[in-house]
Amino acid sequence: MDWRMTLRQSATELLIPTPGRGLHEITREVTRWVAGQGMNTGLLTLFCRHTSASLTVQENAAAEVRDDIVRWLDRVAPEDAAYAHDDEGPDDMPAHLKSVLTGVSLSVPVIDGRPALGTWQGIYLCEHRRAPHRRRITLHLLGD
Repeated sequence: MDWRMTLRQSATELLIPTPGRGLHEITREVTRWVAGQGMNTGLLTLFCRHTSASLTVQENAAAEVRDDIVRWLDRVAPEDAAYAHDDEGPDDMPAHLKSVLTGVSLSVPVIDGRPALGTWQGIYLCEHRRAPHRRRITLHLLGD
């Protein structure tokens, strides 16, 4: 019996428009892409290609959770602090700090052709700037 497994891989980039600051759920877009790859089991890596936005897995049932997270991040990295870096306005450096705190990459197992998220978990793009942006999220799936 041959136990060698042939792994496949696939990659894409999602372009996500954001209306401004907040946690914006992208679970549906990610799940749709994963399902289209025809892989049953694997590991999905997501990478945010920006320094003022980030990614997180968080509760997707109560909007208050997302609002509380945004308010907490605003307290931890306020706009009115004396930052040396303010090239793009008062929300520039706080956005970089929030990105450091929340991270720009995620690894999510894929089981039965779907991201193996918990019942109340969703994948979120965290927009840390006030203005709308178009954010690029790279997805890479390795599996079979």
